[in-house]
Amino acid sequence: MKNWIPILLILLTLSSCKTRNAAKNNNGNTQDSTIVADDNGNPKDANEPVRDKLTFYEHVLIPPKFDQIKINSKVNVETGSFIPTLDAVIYIENNTKVWMNLQAFFFTVAKGIATPEGIKGQDKTSKTYIDSDFDYLNNLLNVNFIDYKSLEKILMGRTFVKISDSQFTLTKNMQGFKMVSNTNQKIVTDQKTREYKITLQYDTNYDLLSVNLKDVLTPDELEISYSNWNEYNGIRLPKNVKIIIKGSKSSQILLENTKFDFSRMETPYSVPSSYKKIEIK
Repeated sequence: MKNWIPILLILLTLSSCKTRNAAKNNNGNTQDSTIVADDNGNPKDANEPVRDKLTFYEHVLIPPKFDQIKINSKVNVETGSFIPTLDAVIYIENNTKVWMNLQAFFFTVAKGIATPEGIKGQDKTSKTYIDSDFDYLNNLLNVNFIDYKSLEKILMGRTFVKISDSQFTLTKNMQGFKMVSNTNQKIVTDQKTREYKITLQYDTNYDLLSVNLKDVLTPDELEISYSNWNEYNGIRLPKNVKIIIKGSKSSQILLENTKFDFSRMETPYSVPSSYKKIEIK
């Protein structure tokens, strides 16, 4: 159970990705997409230029309006060690806080809270806790873009990496829209510089389907994918989430969001005096 704290921290930052289903519109019908045939008459994927880039950027960059969202999830974590299925409650107050409670067999095993100032988490199985800024998470995942606002975007399936027309190429294919970095994106953490190739895939209705960050010099790779999007209270949200971290040690986090609630709730968080603080280096 010593892996609970890093698992909790990863969940706090990356809680909403899924694998790709067939592209569907709000009514559940398959949407039209560009299909091109190869020399044998079979359909193949075609990356064609997008003429109306302004509409694309308006859809993928403007965040939804909300006050608070409560998400109930089933969480499965695969790290090579046995971890039971977790029941998670994730509560987001827009621009204020992300609170999480994790249970196994009806008992709370971990809690965490993130604010613009940083993150706090406690592991009840080992009676330990952490209190840190976002640098720990960035170093843990070898990135530098995770702050409070990007955490909210990740949880809600919104574009959480910086994209621009000058550094990315936007095309349209059978799945929808694809953005690929045309220059390696340099990410600096803890005085170490890495270069990543970044690929984003969107549905034909602009729902985010996947984000892939591939280190160009090592096997390290981070992929977050989203599927089963539906509209709740006027906001489109994903039901399934998959986070895959590849490297010297690979892990996978699967989330099934089973319920969305938009009412305000209490989010208690306090650390018992008997708990030991884990110093993050």
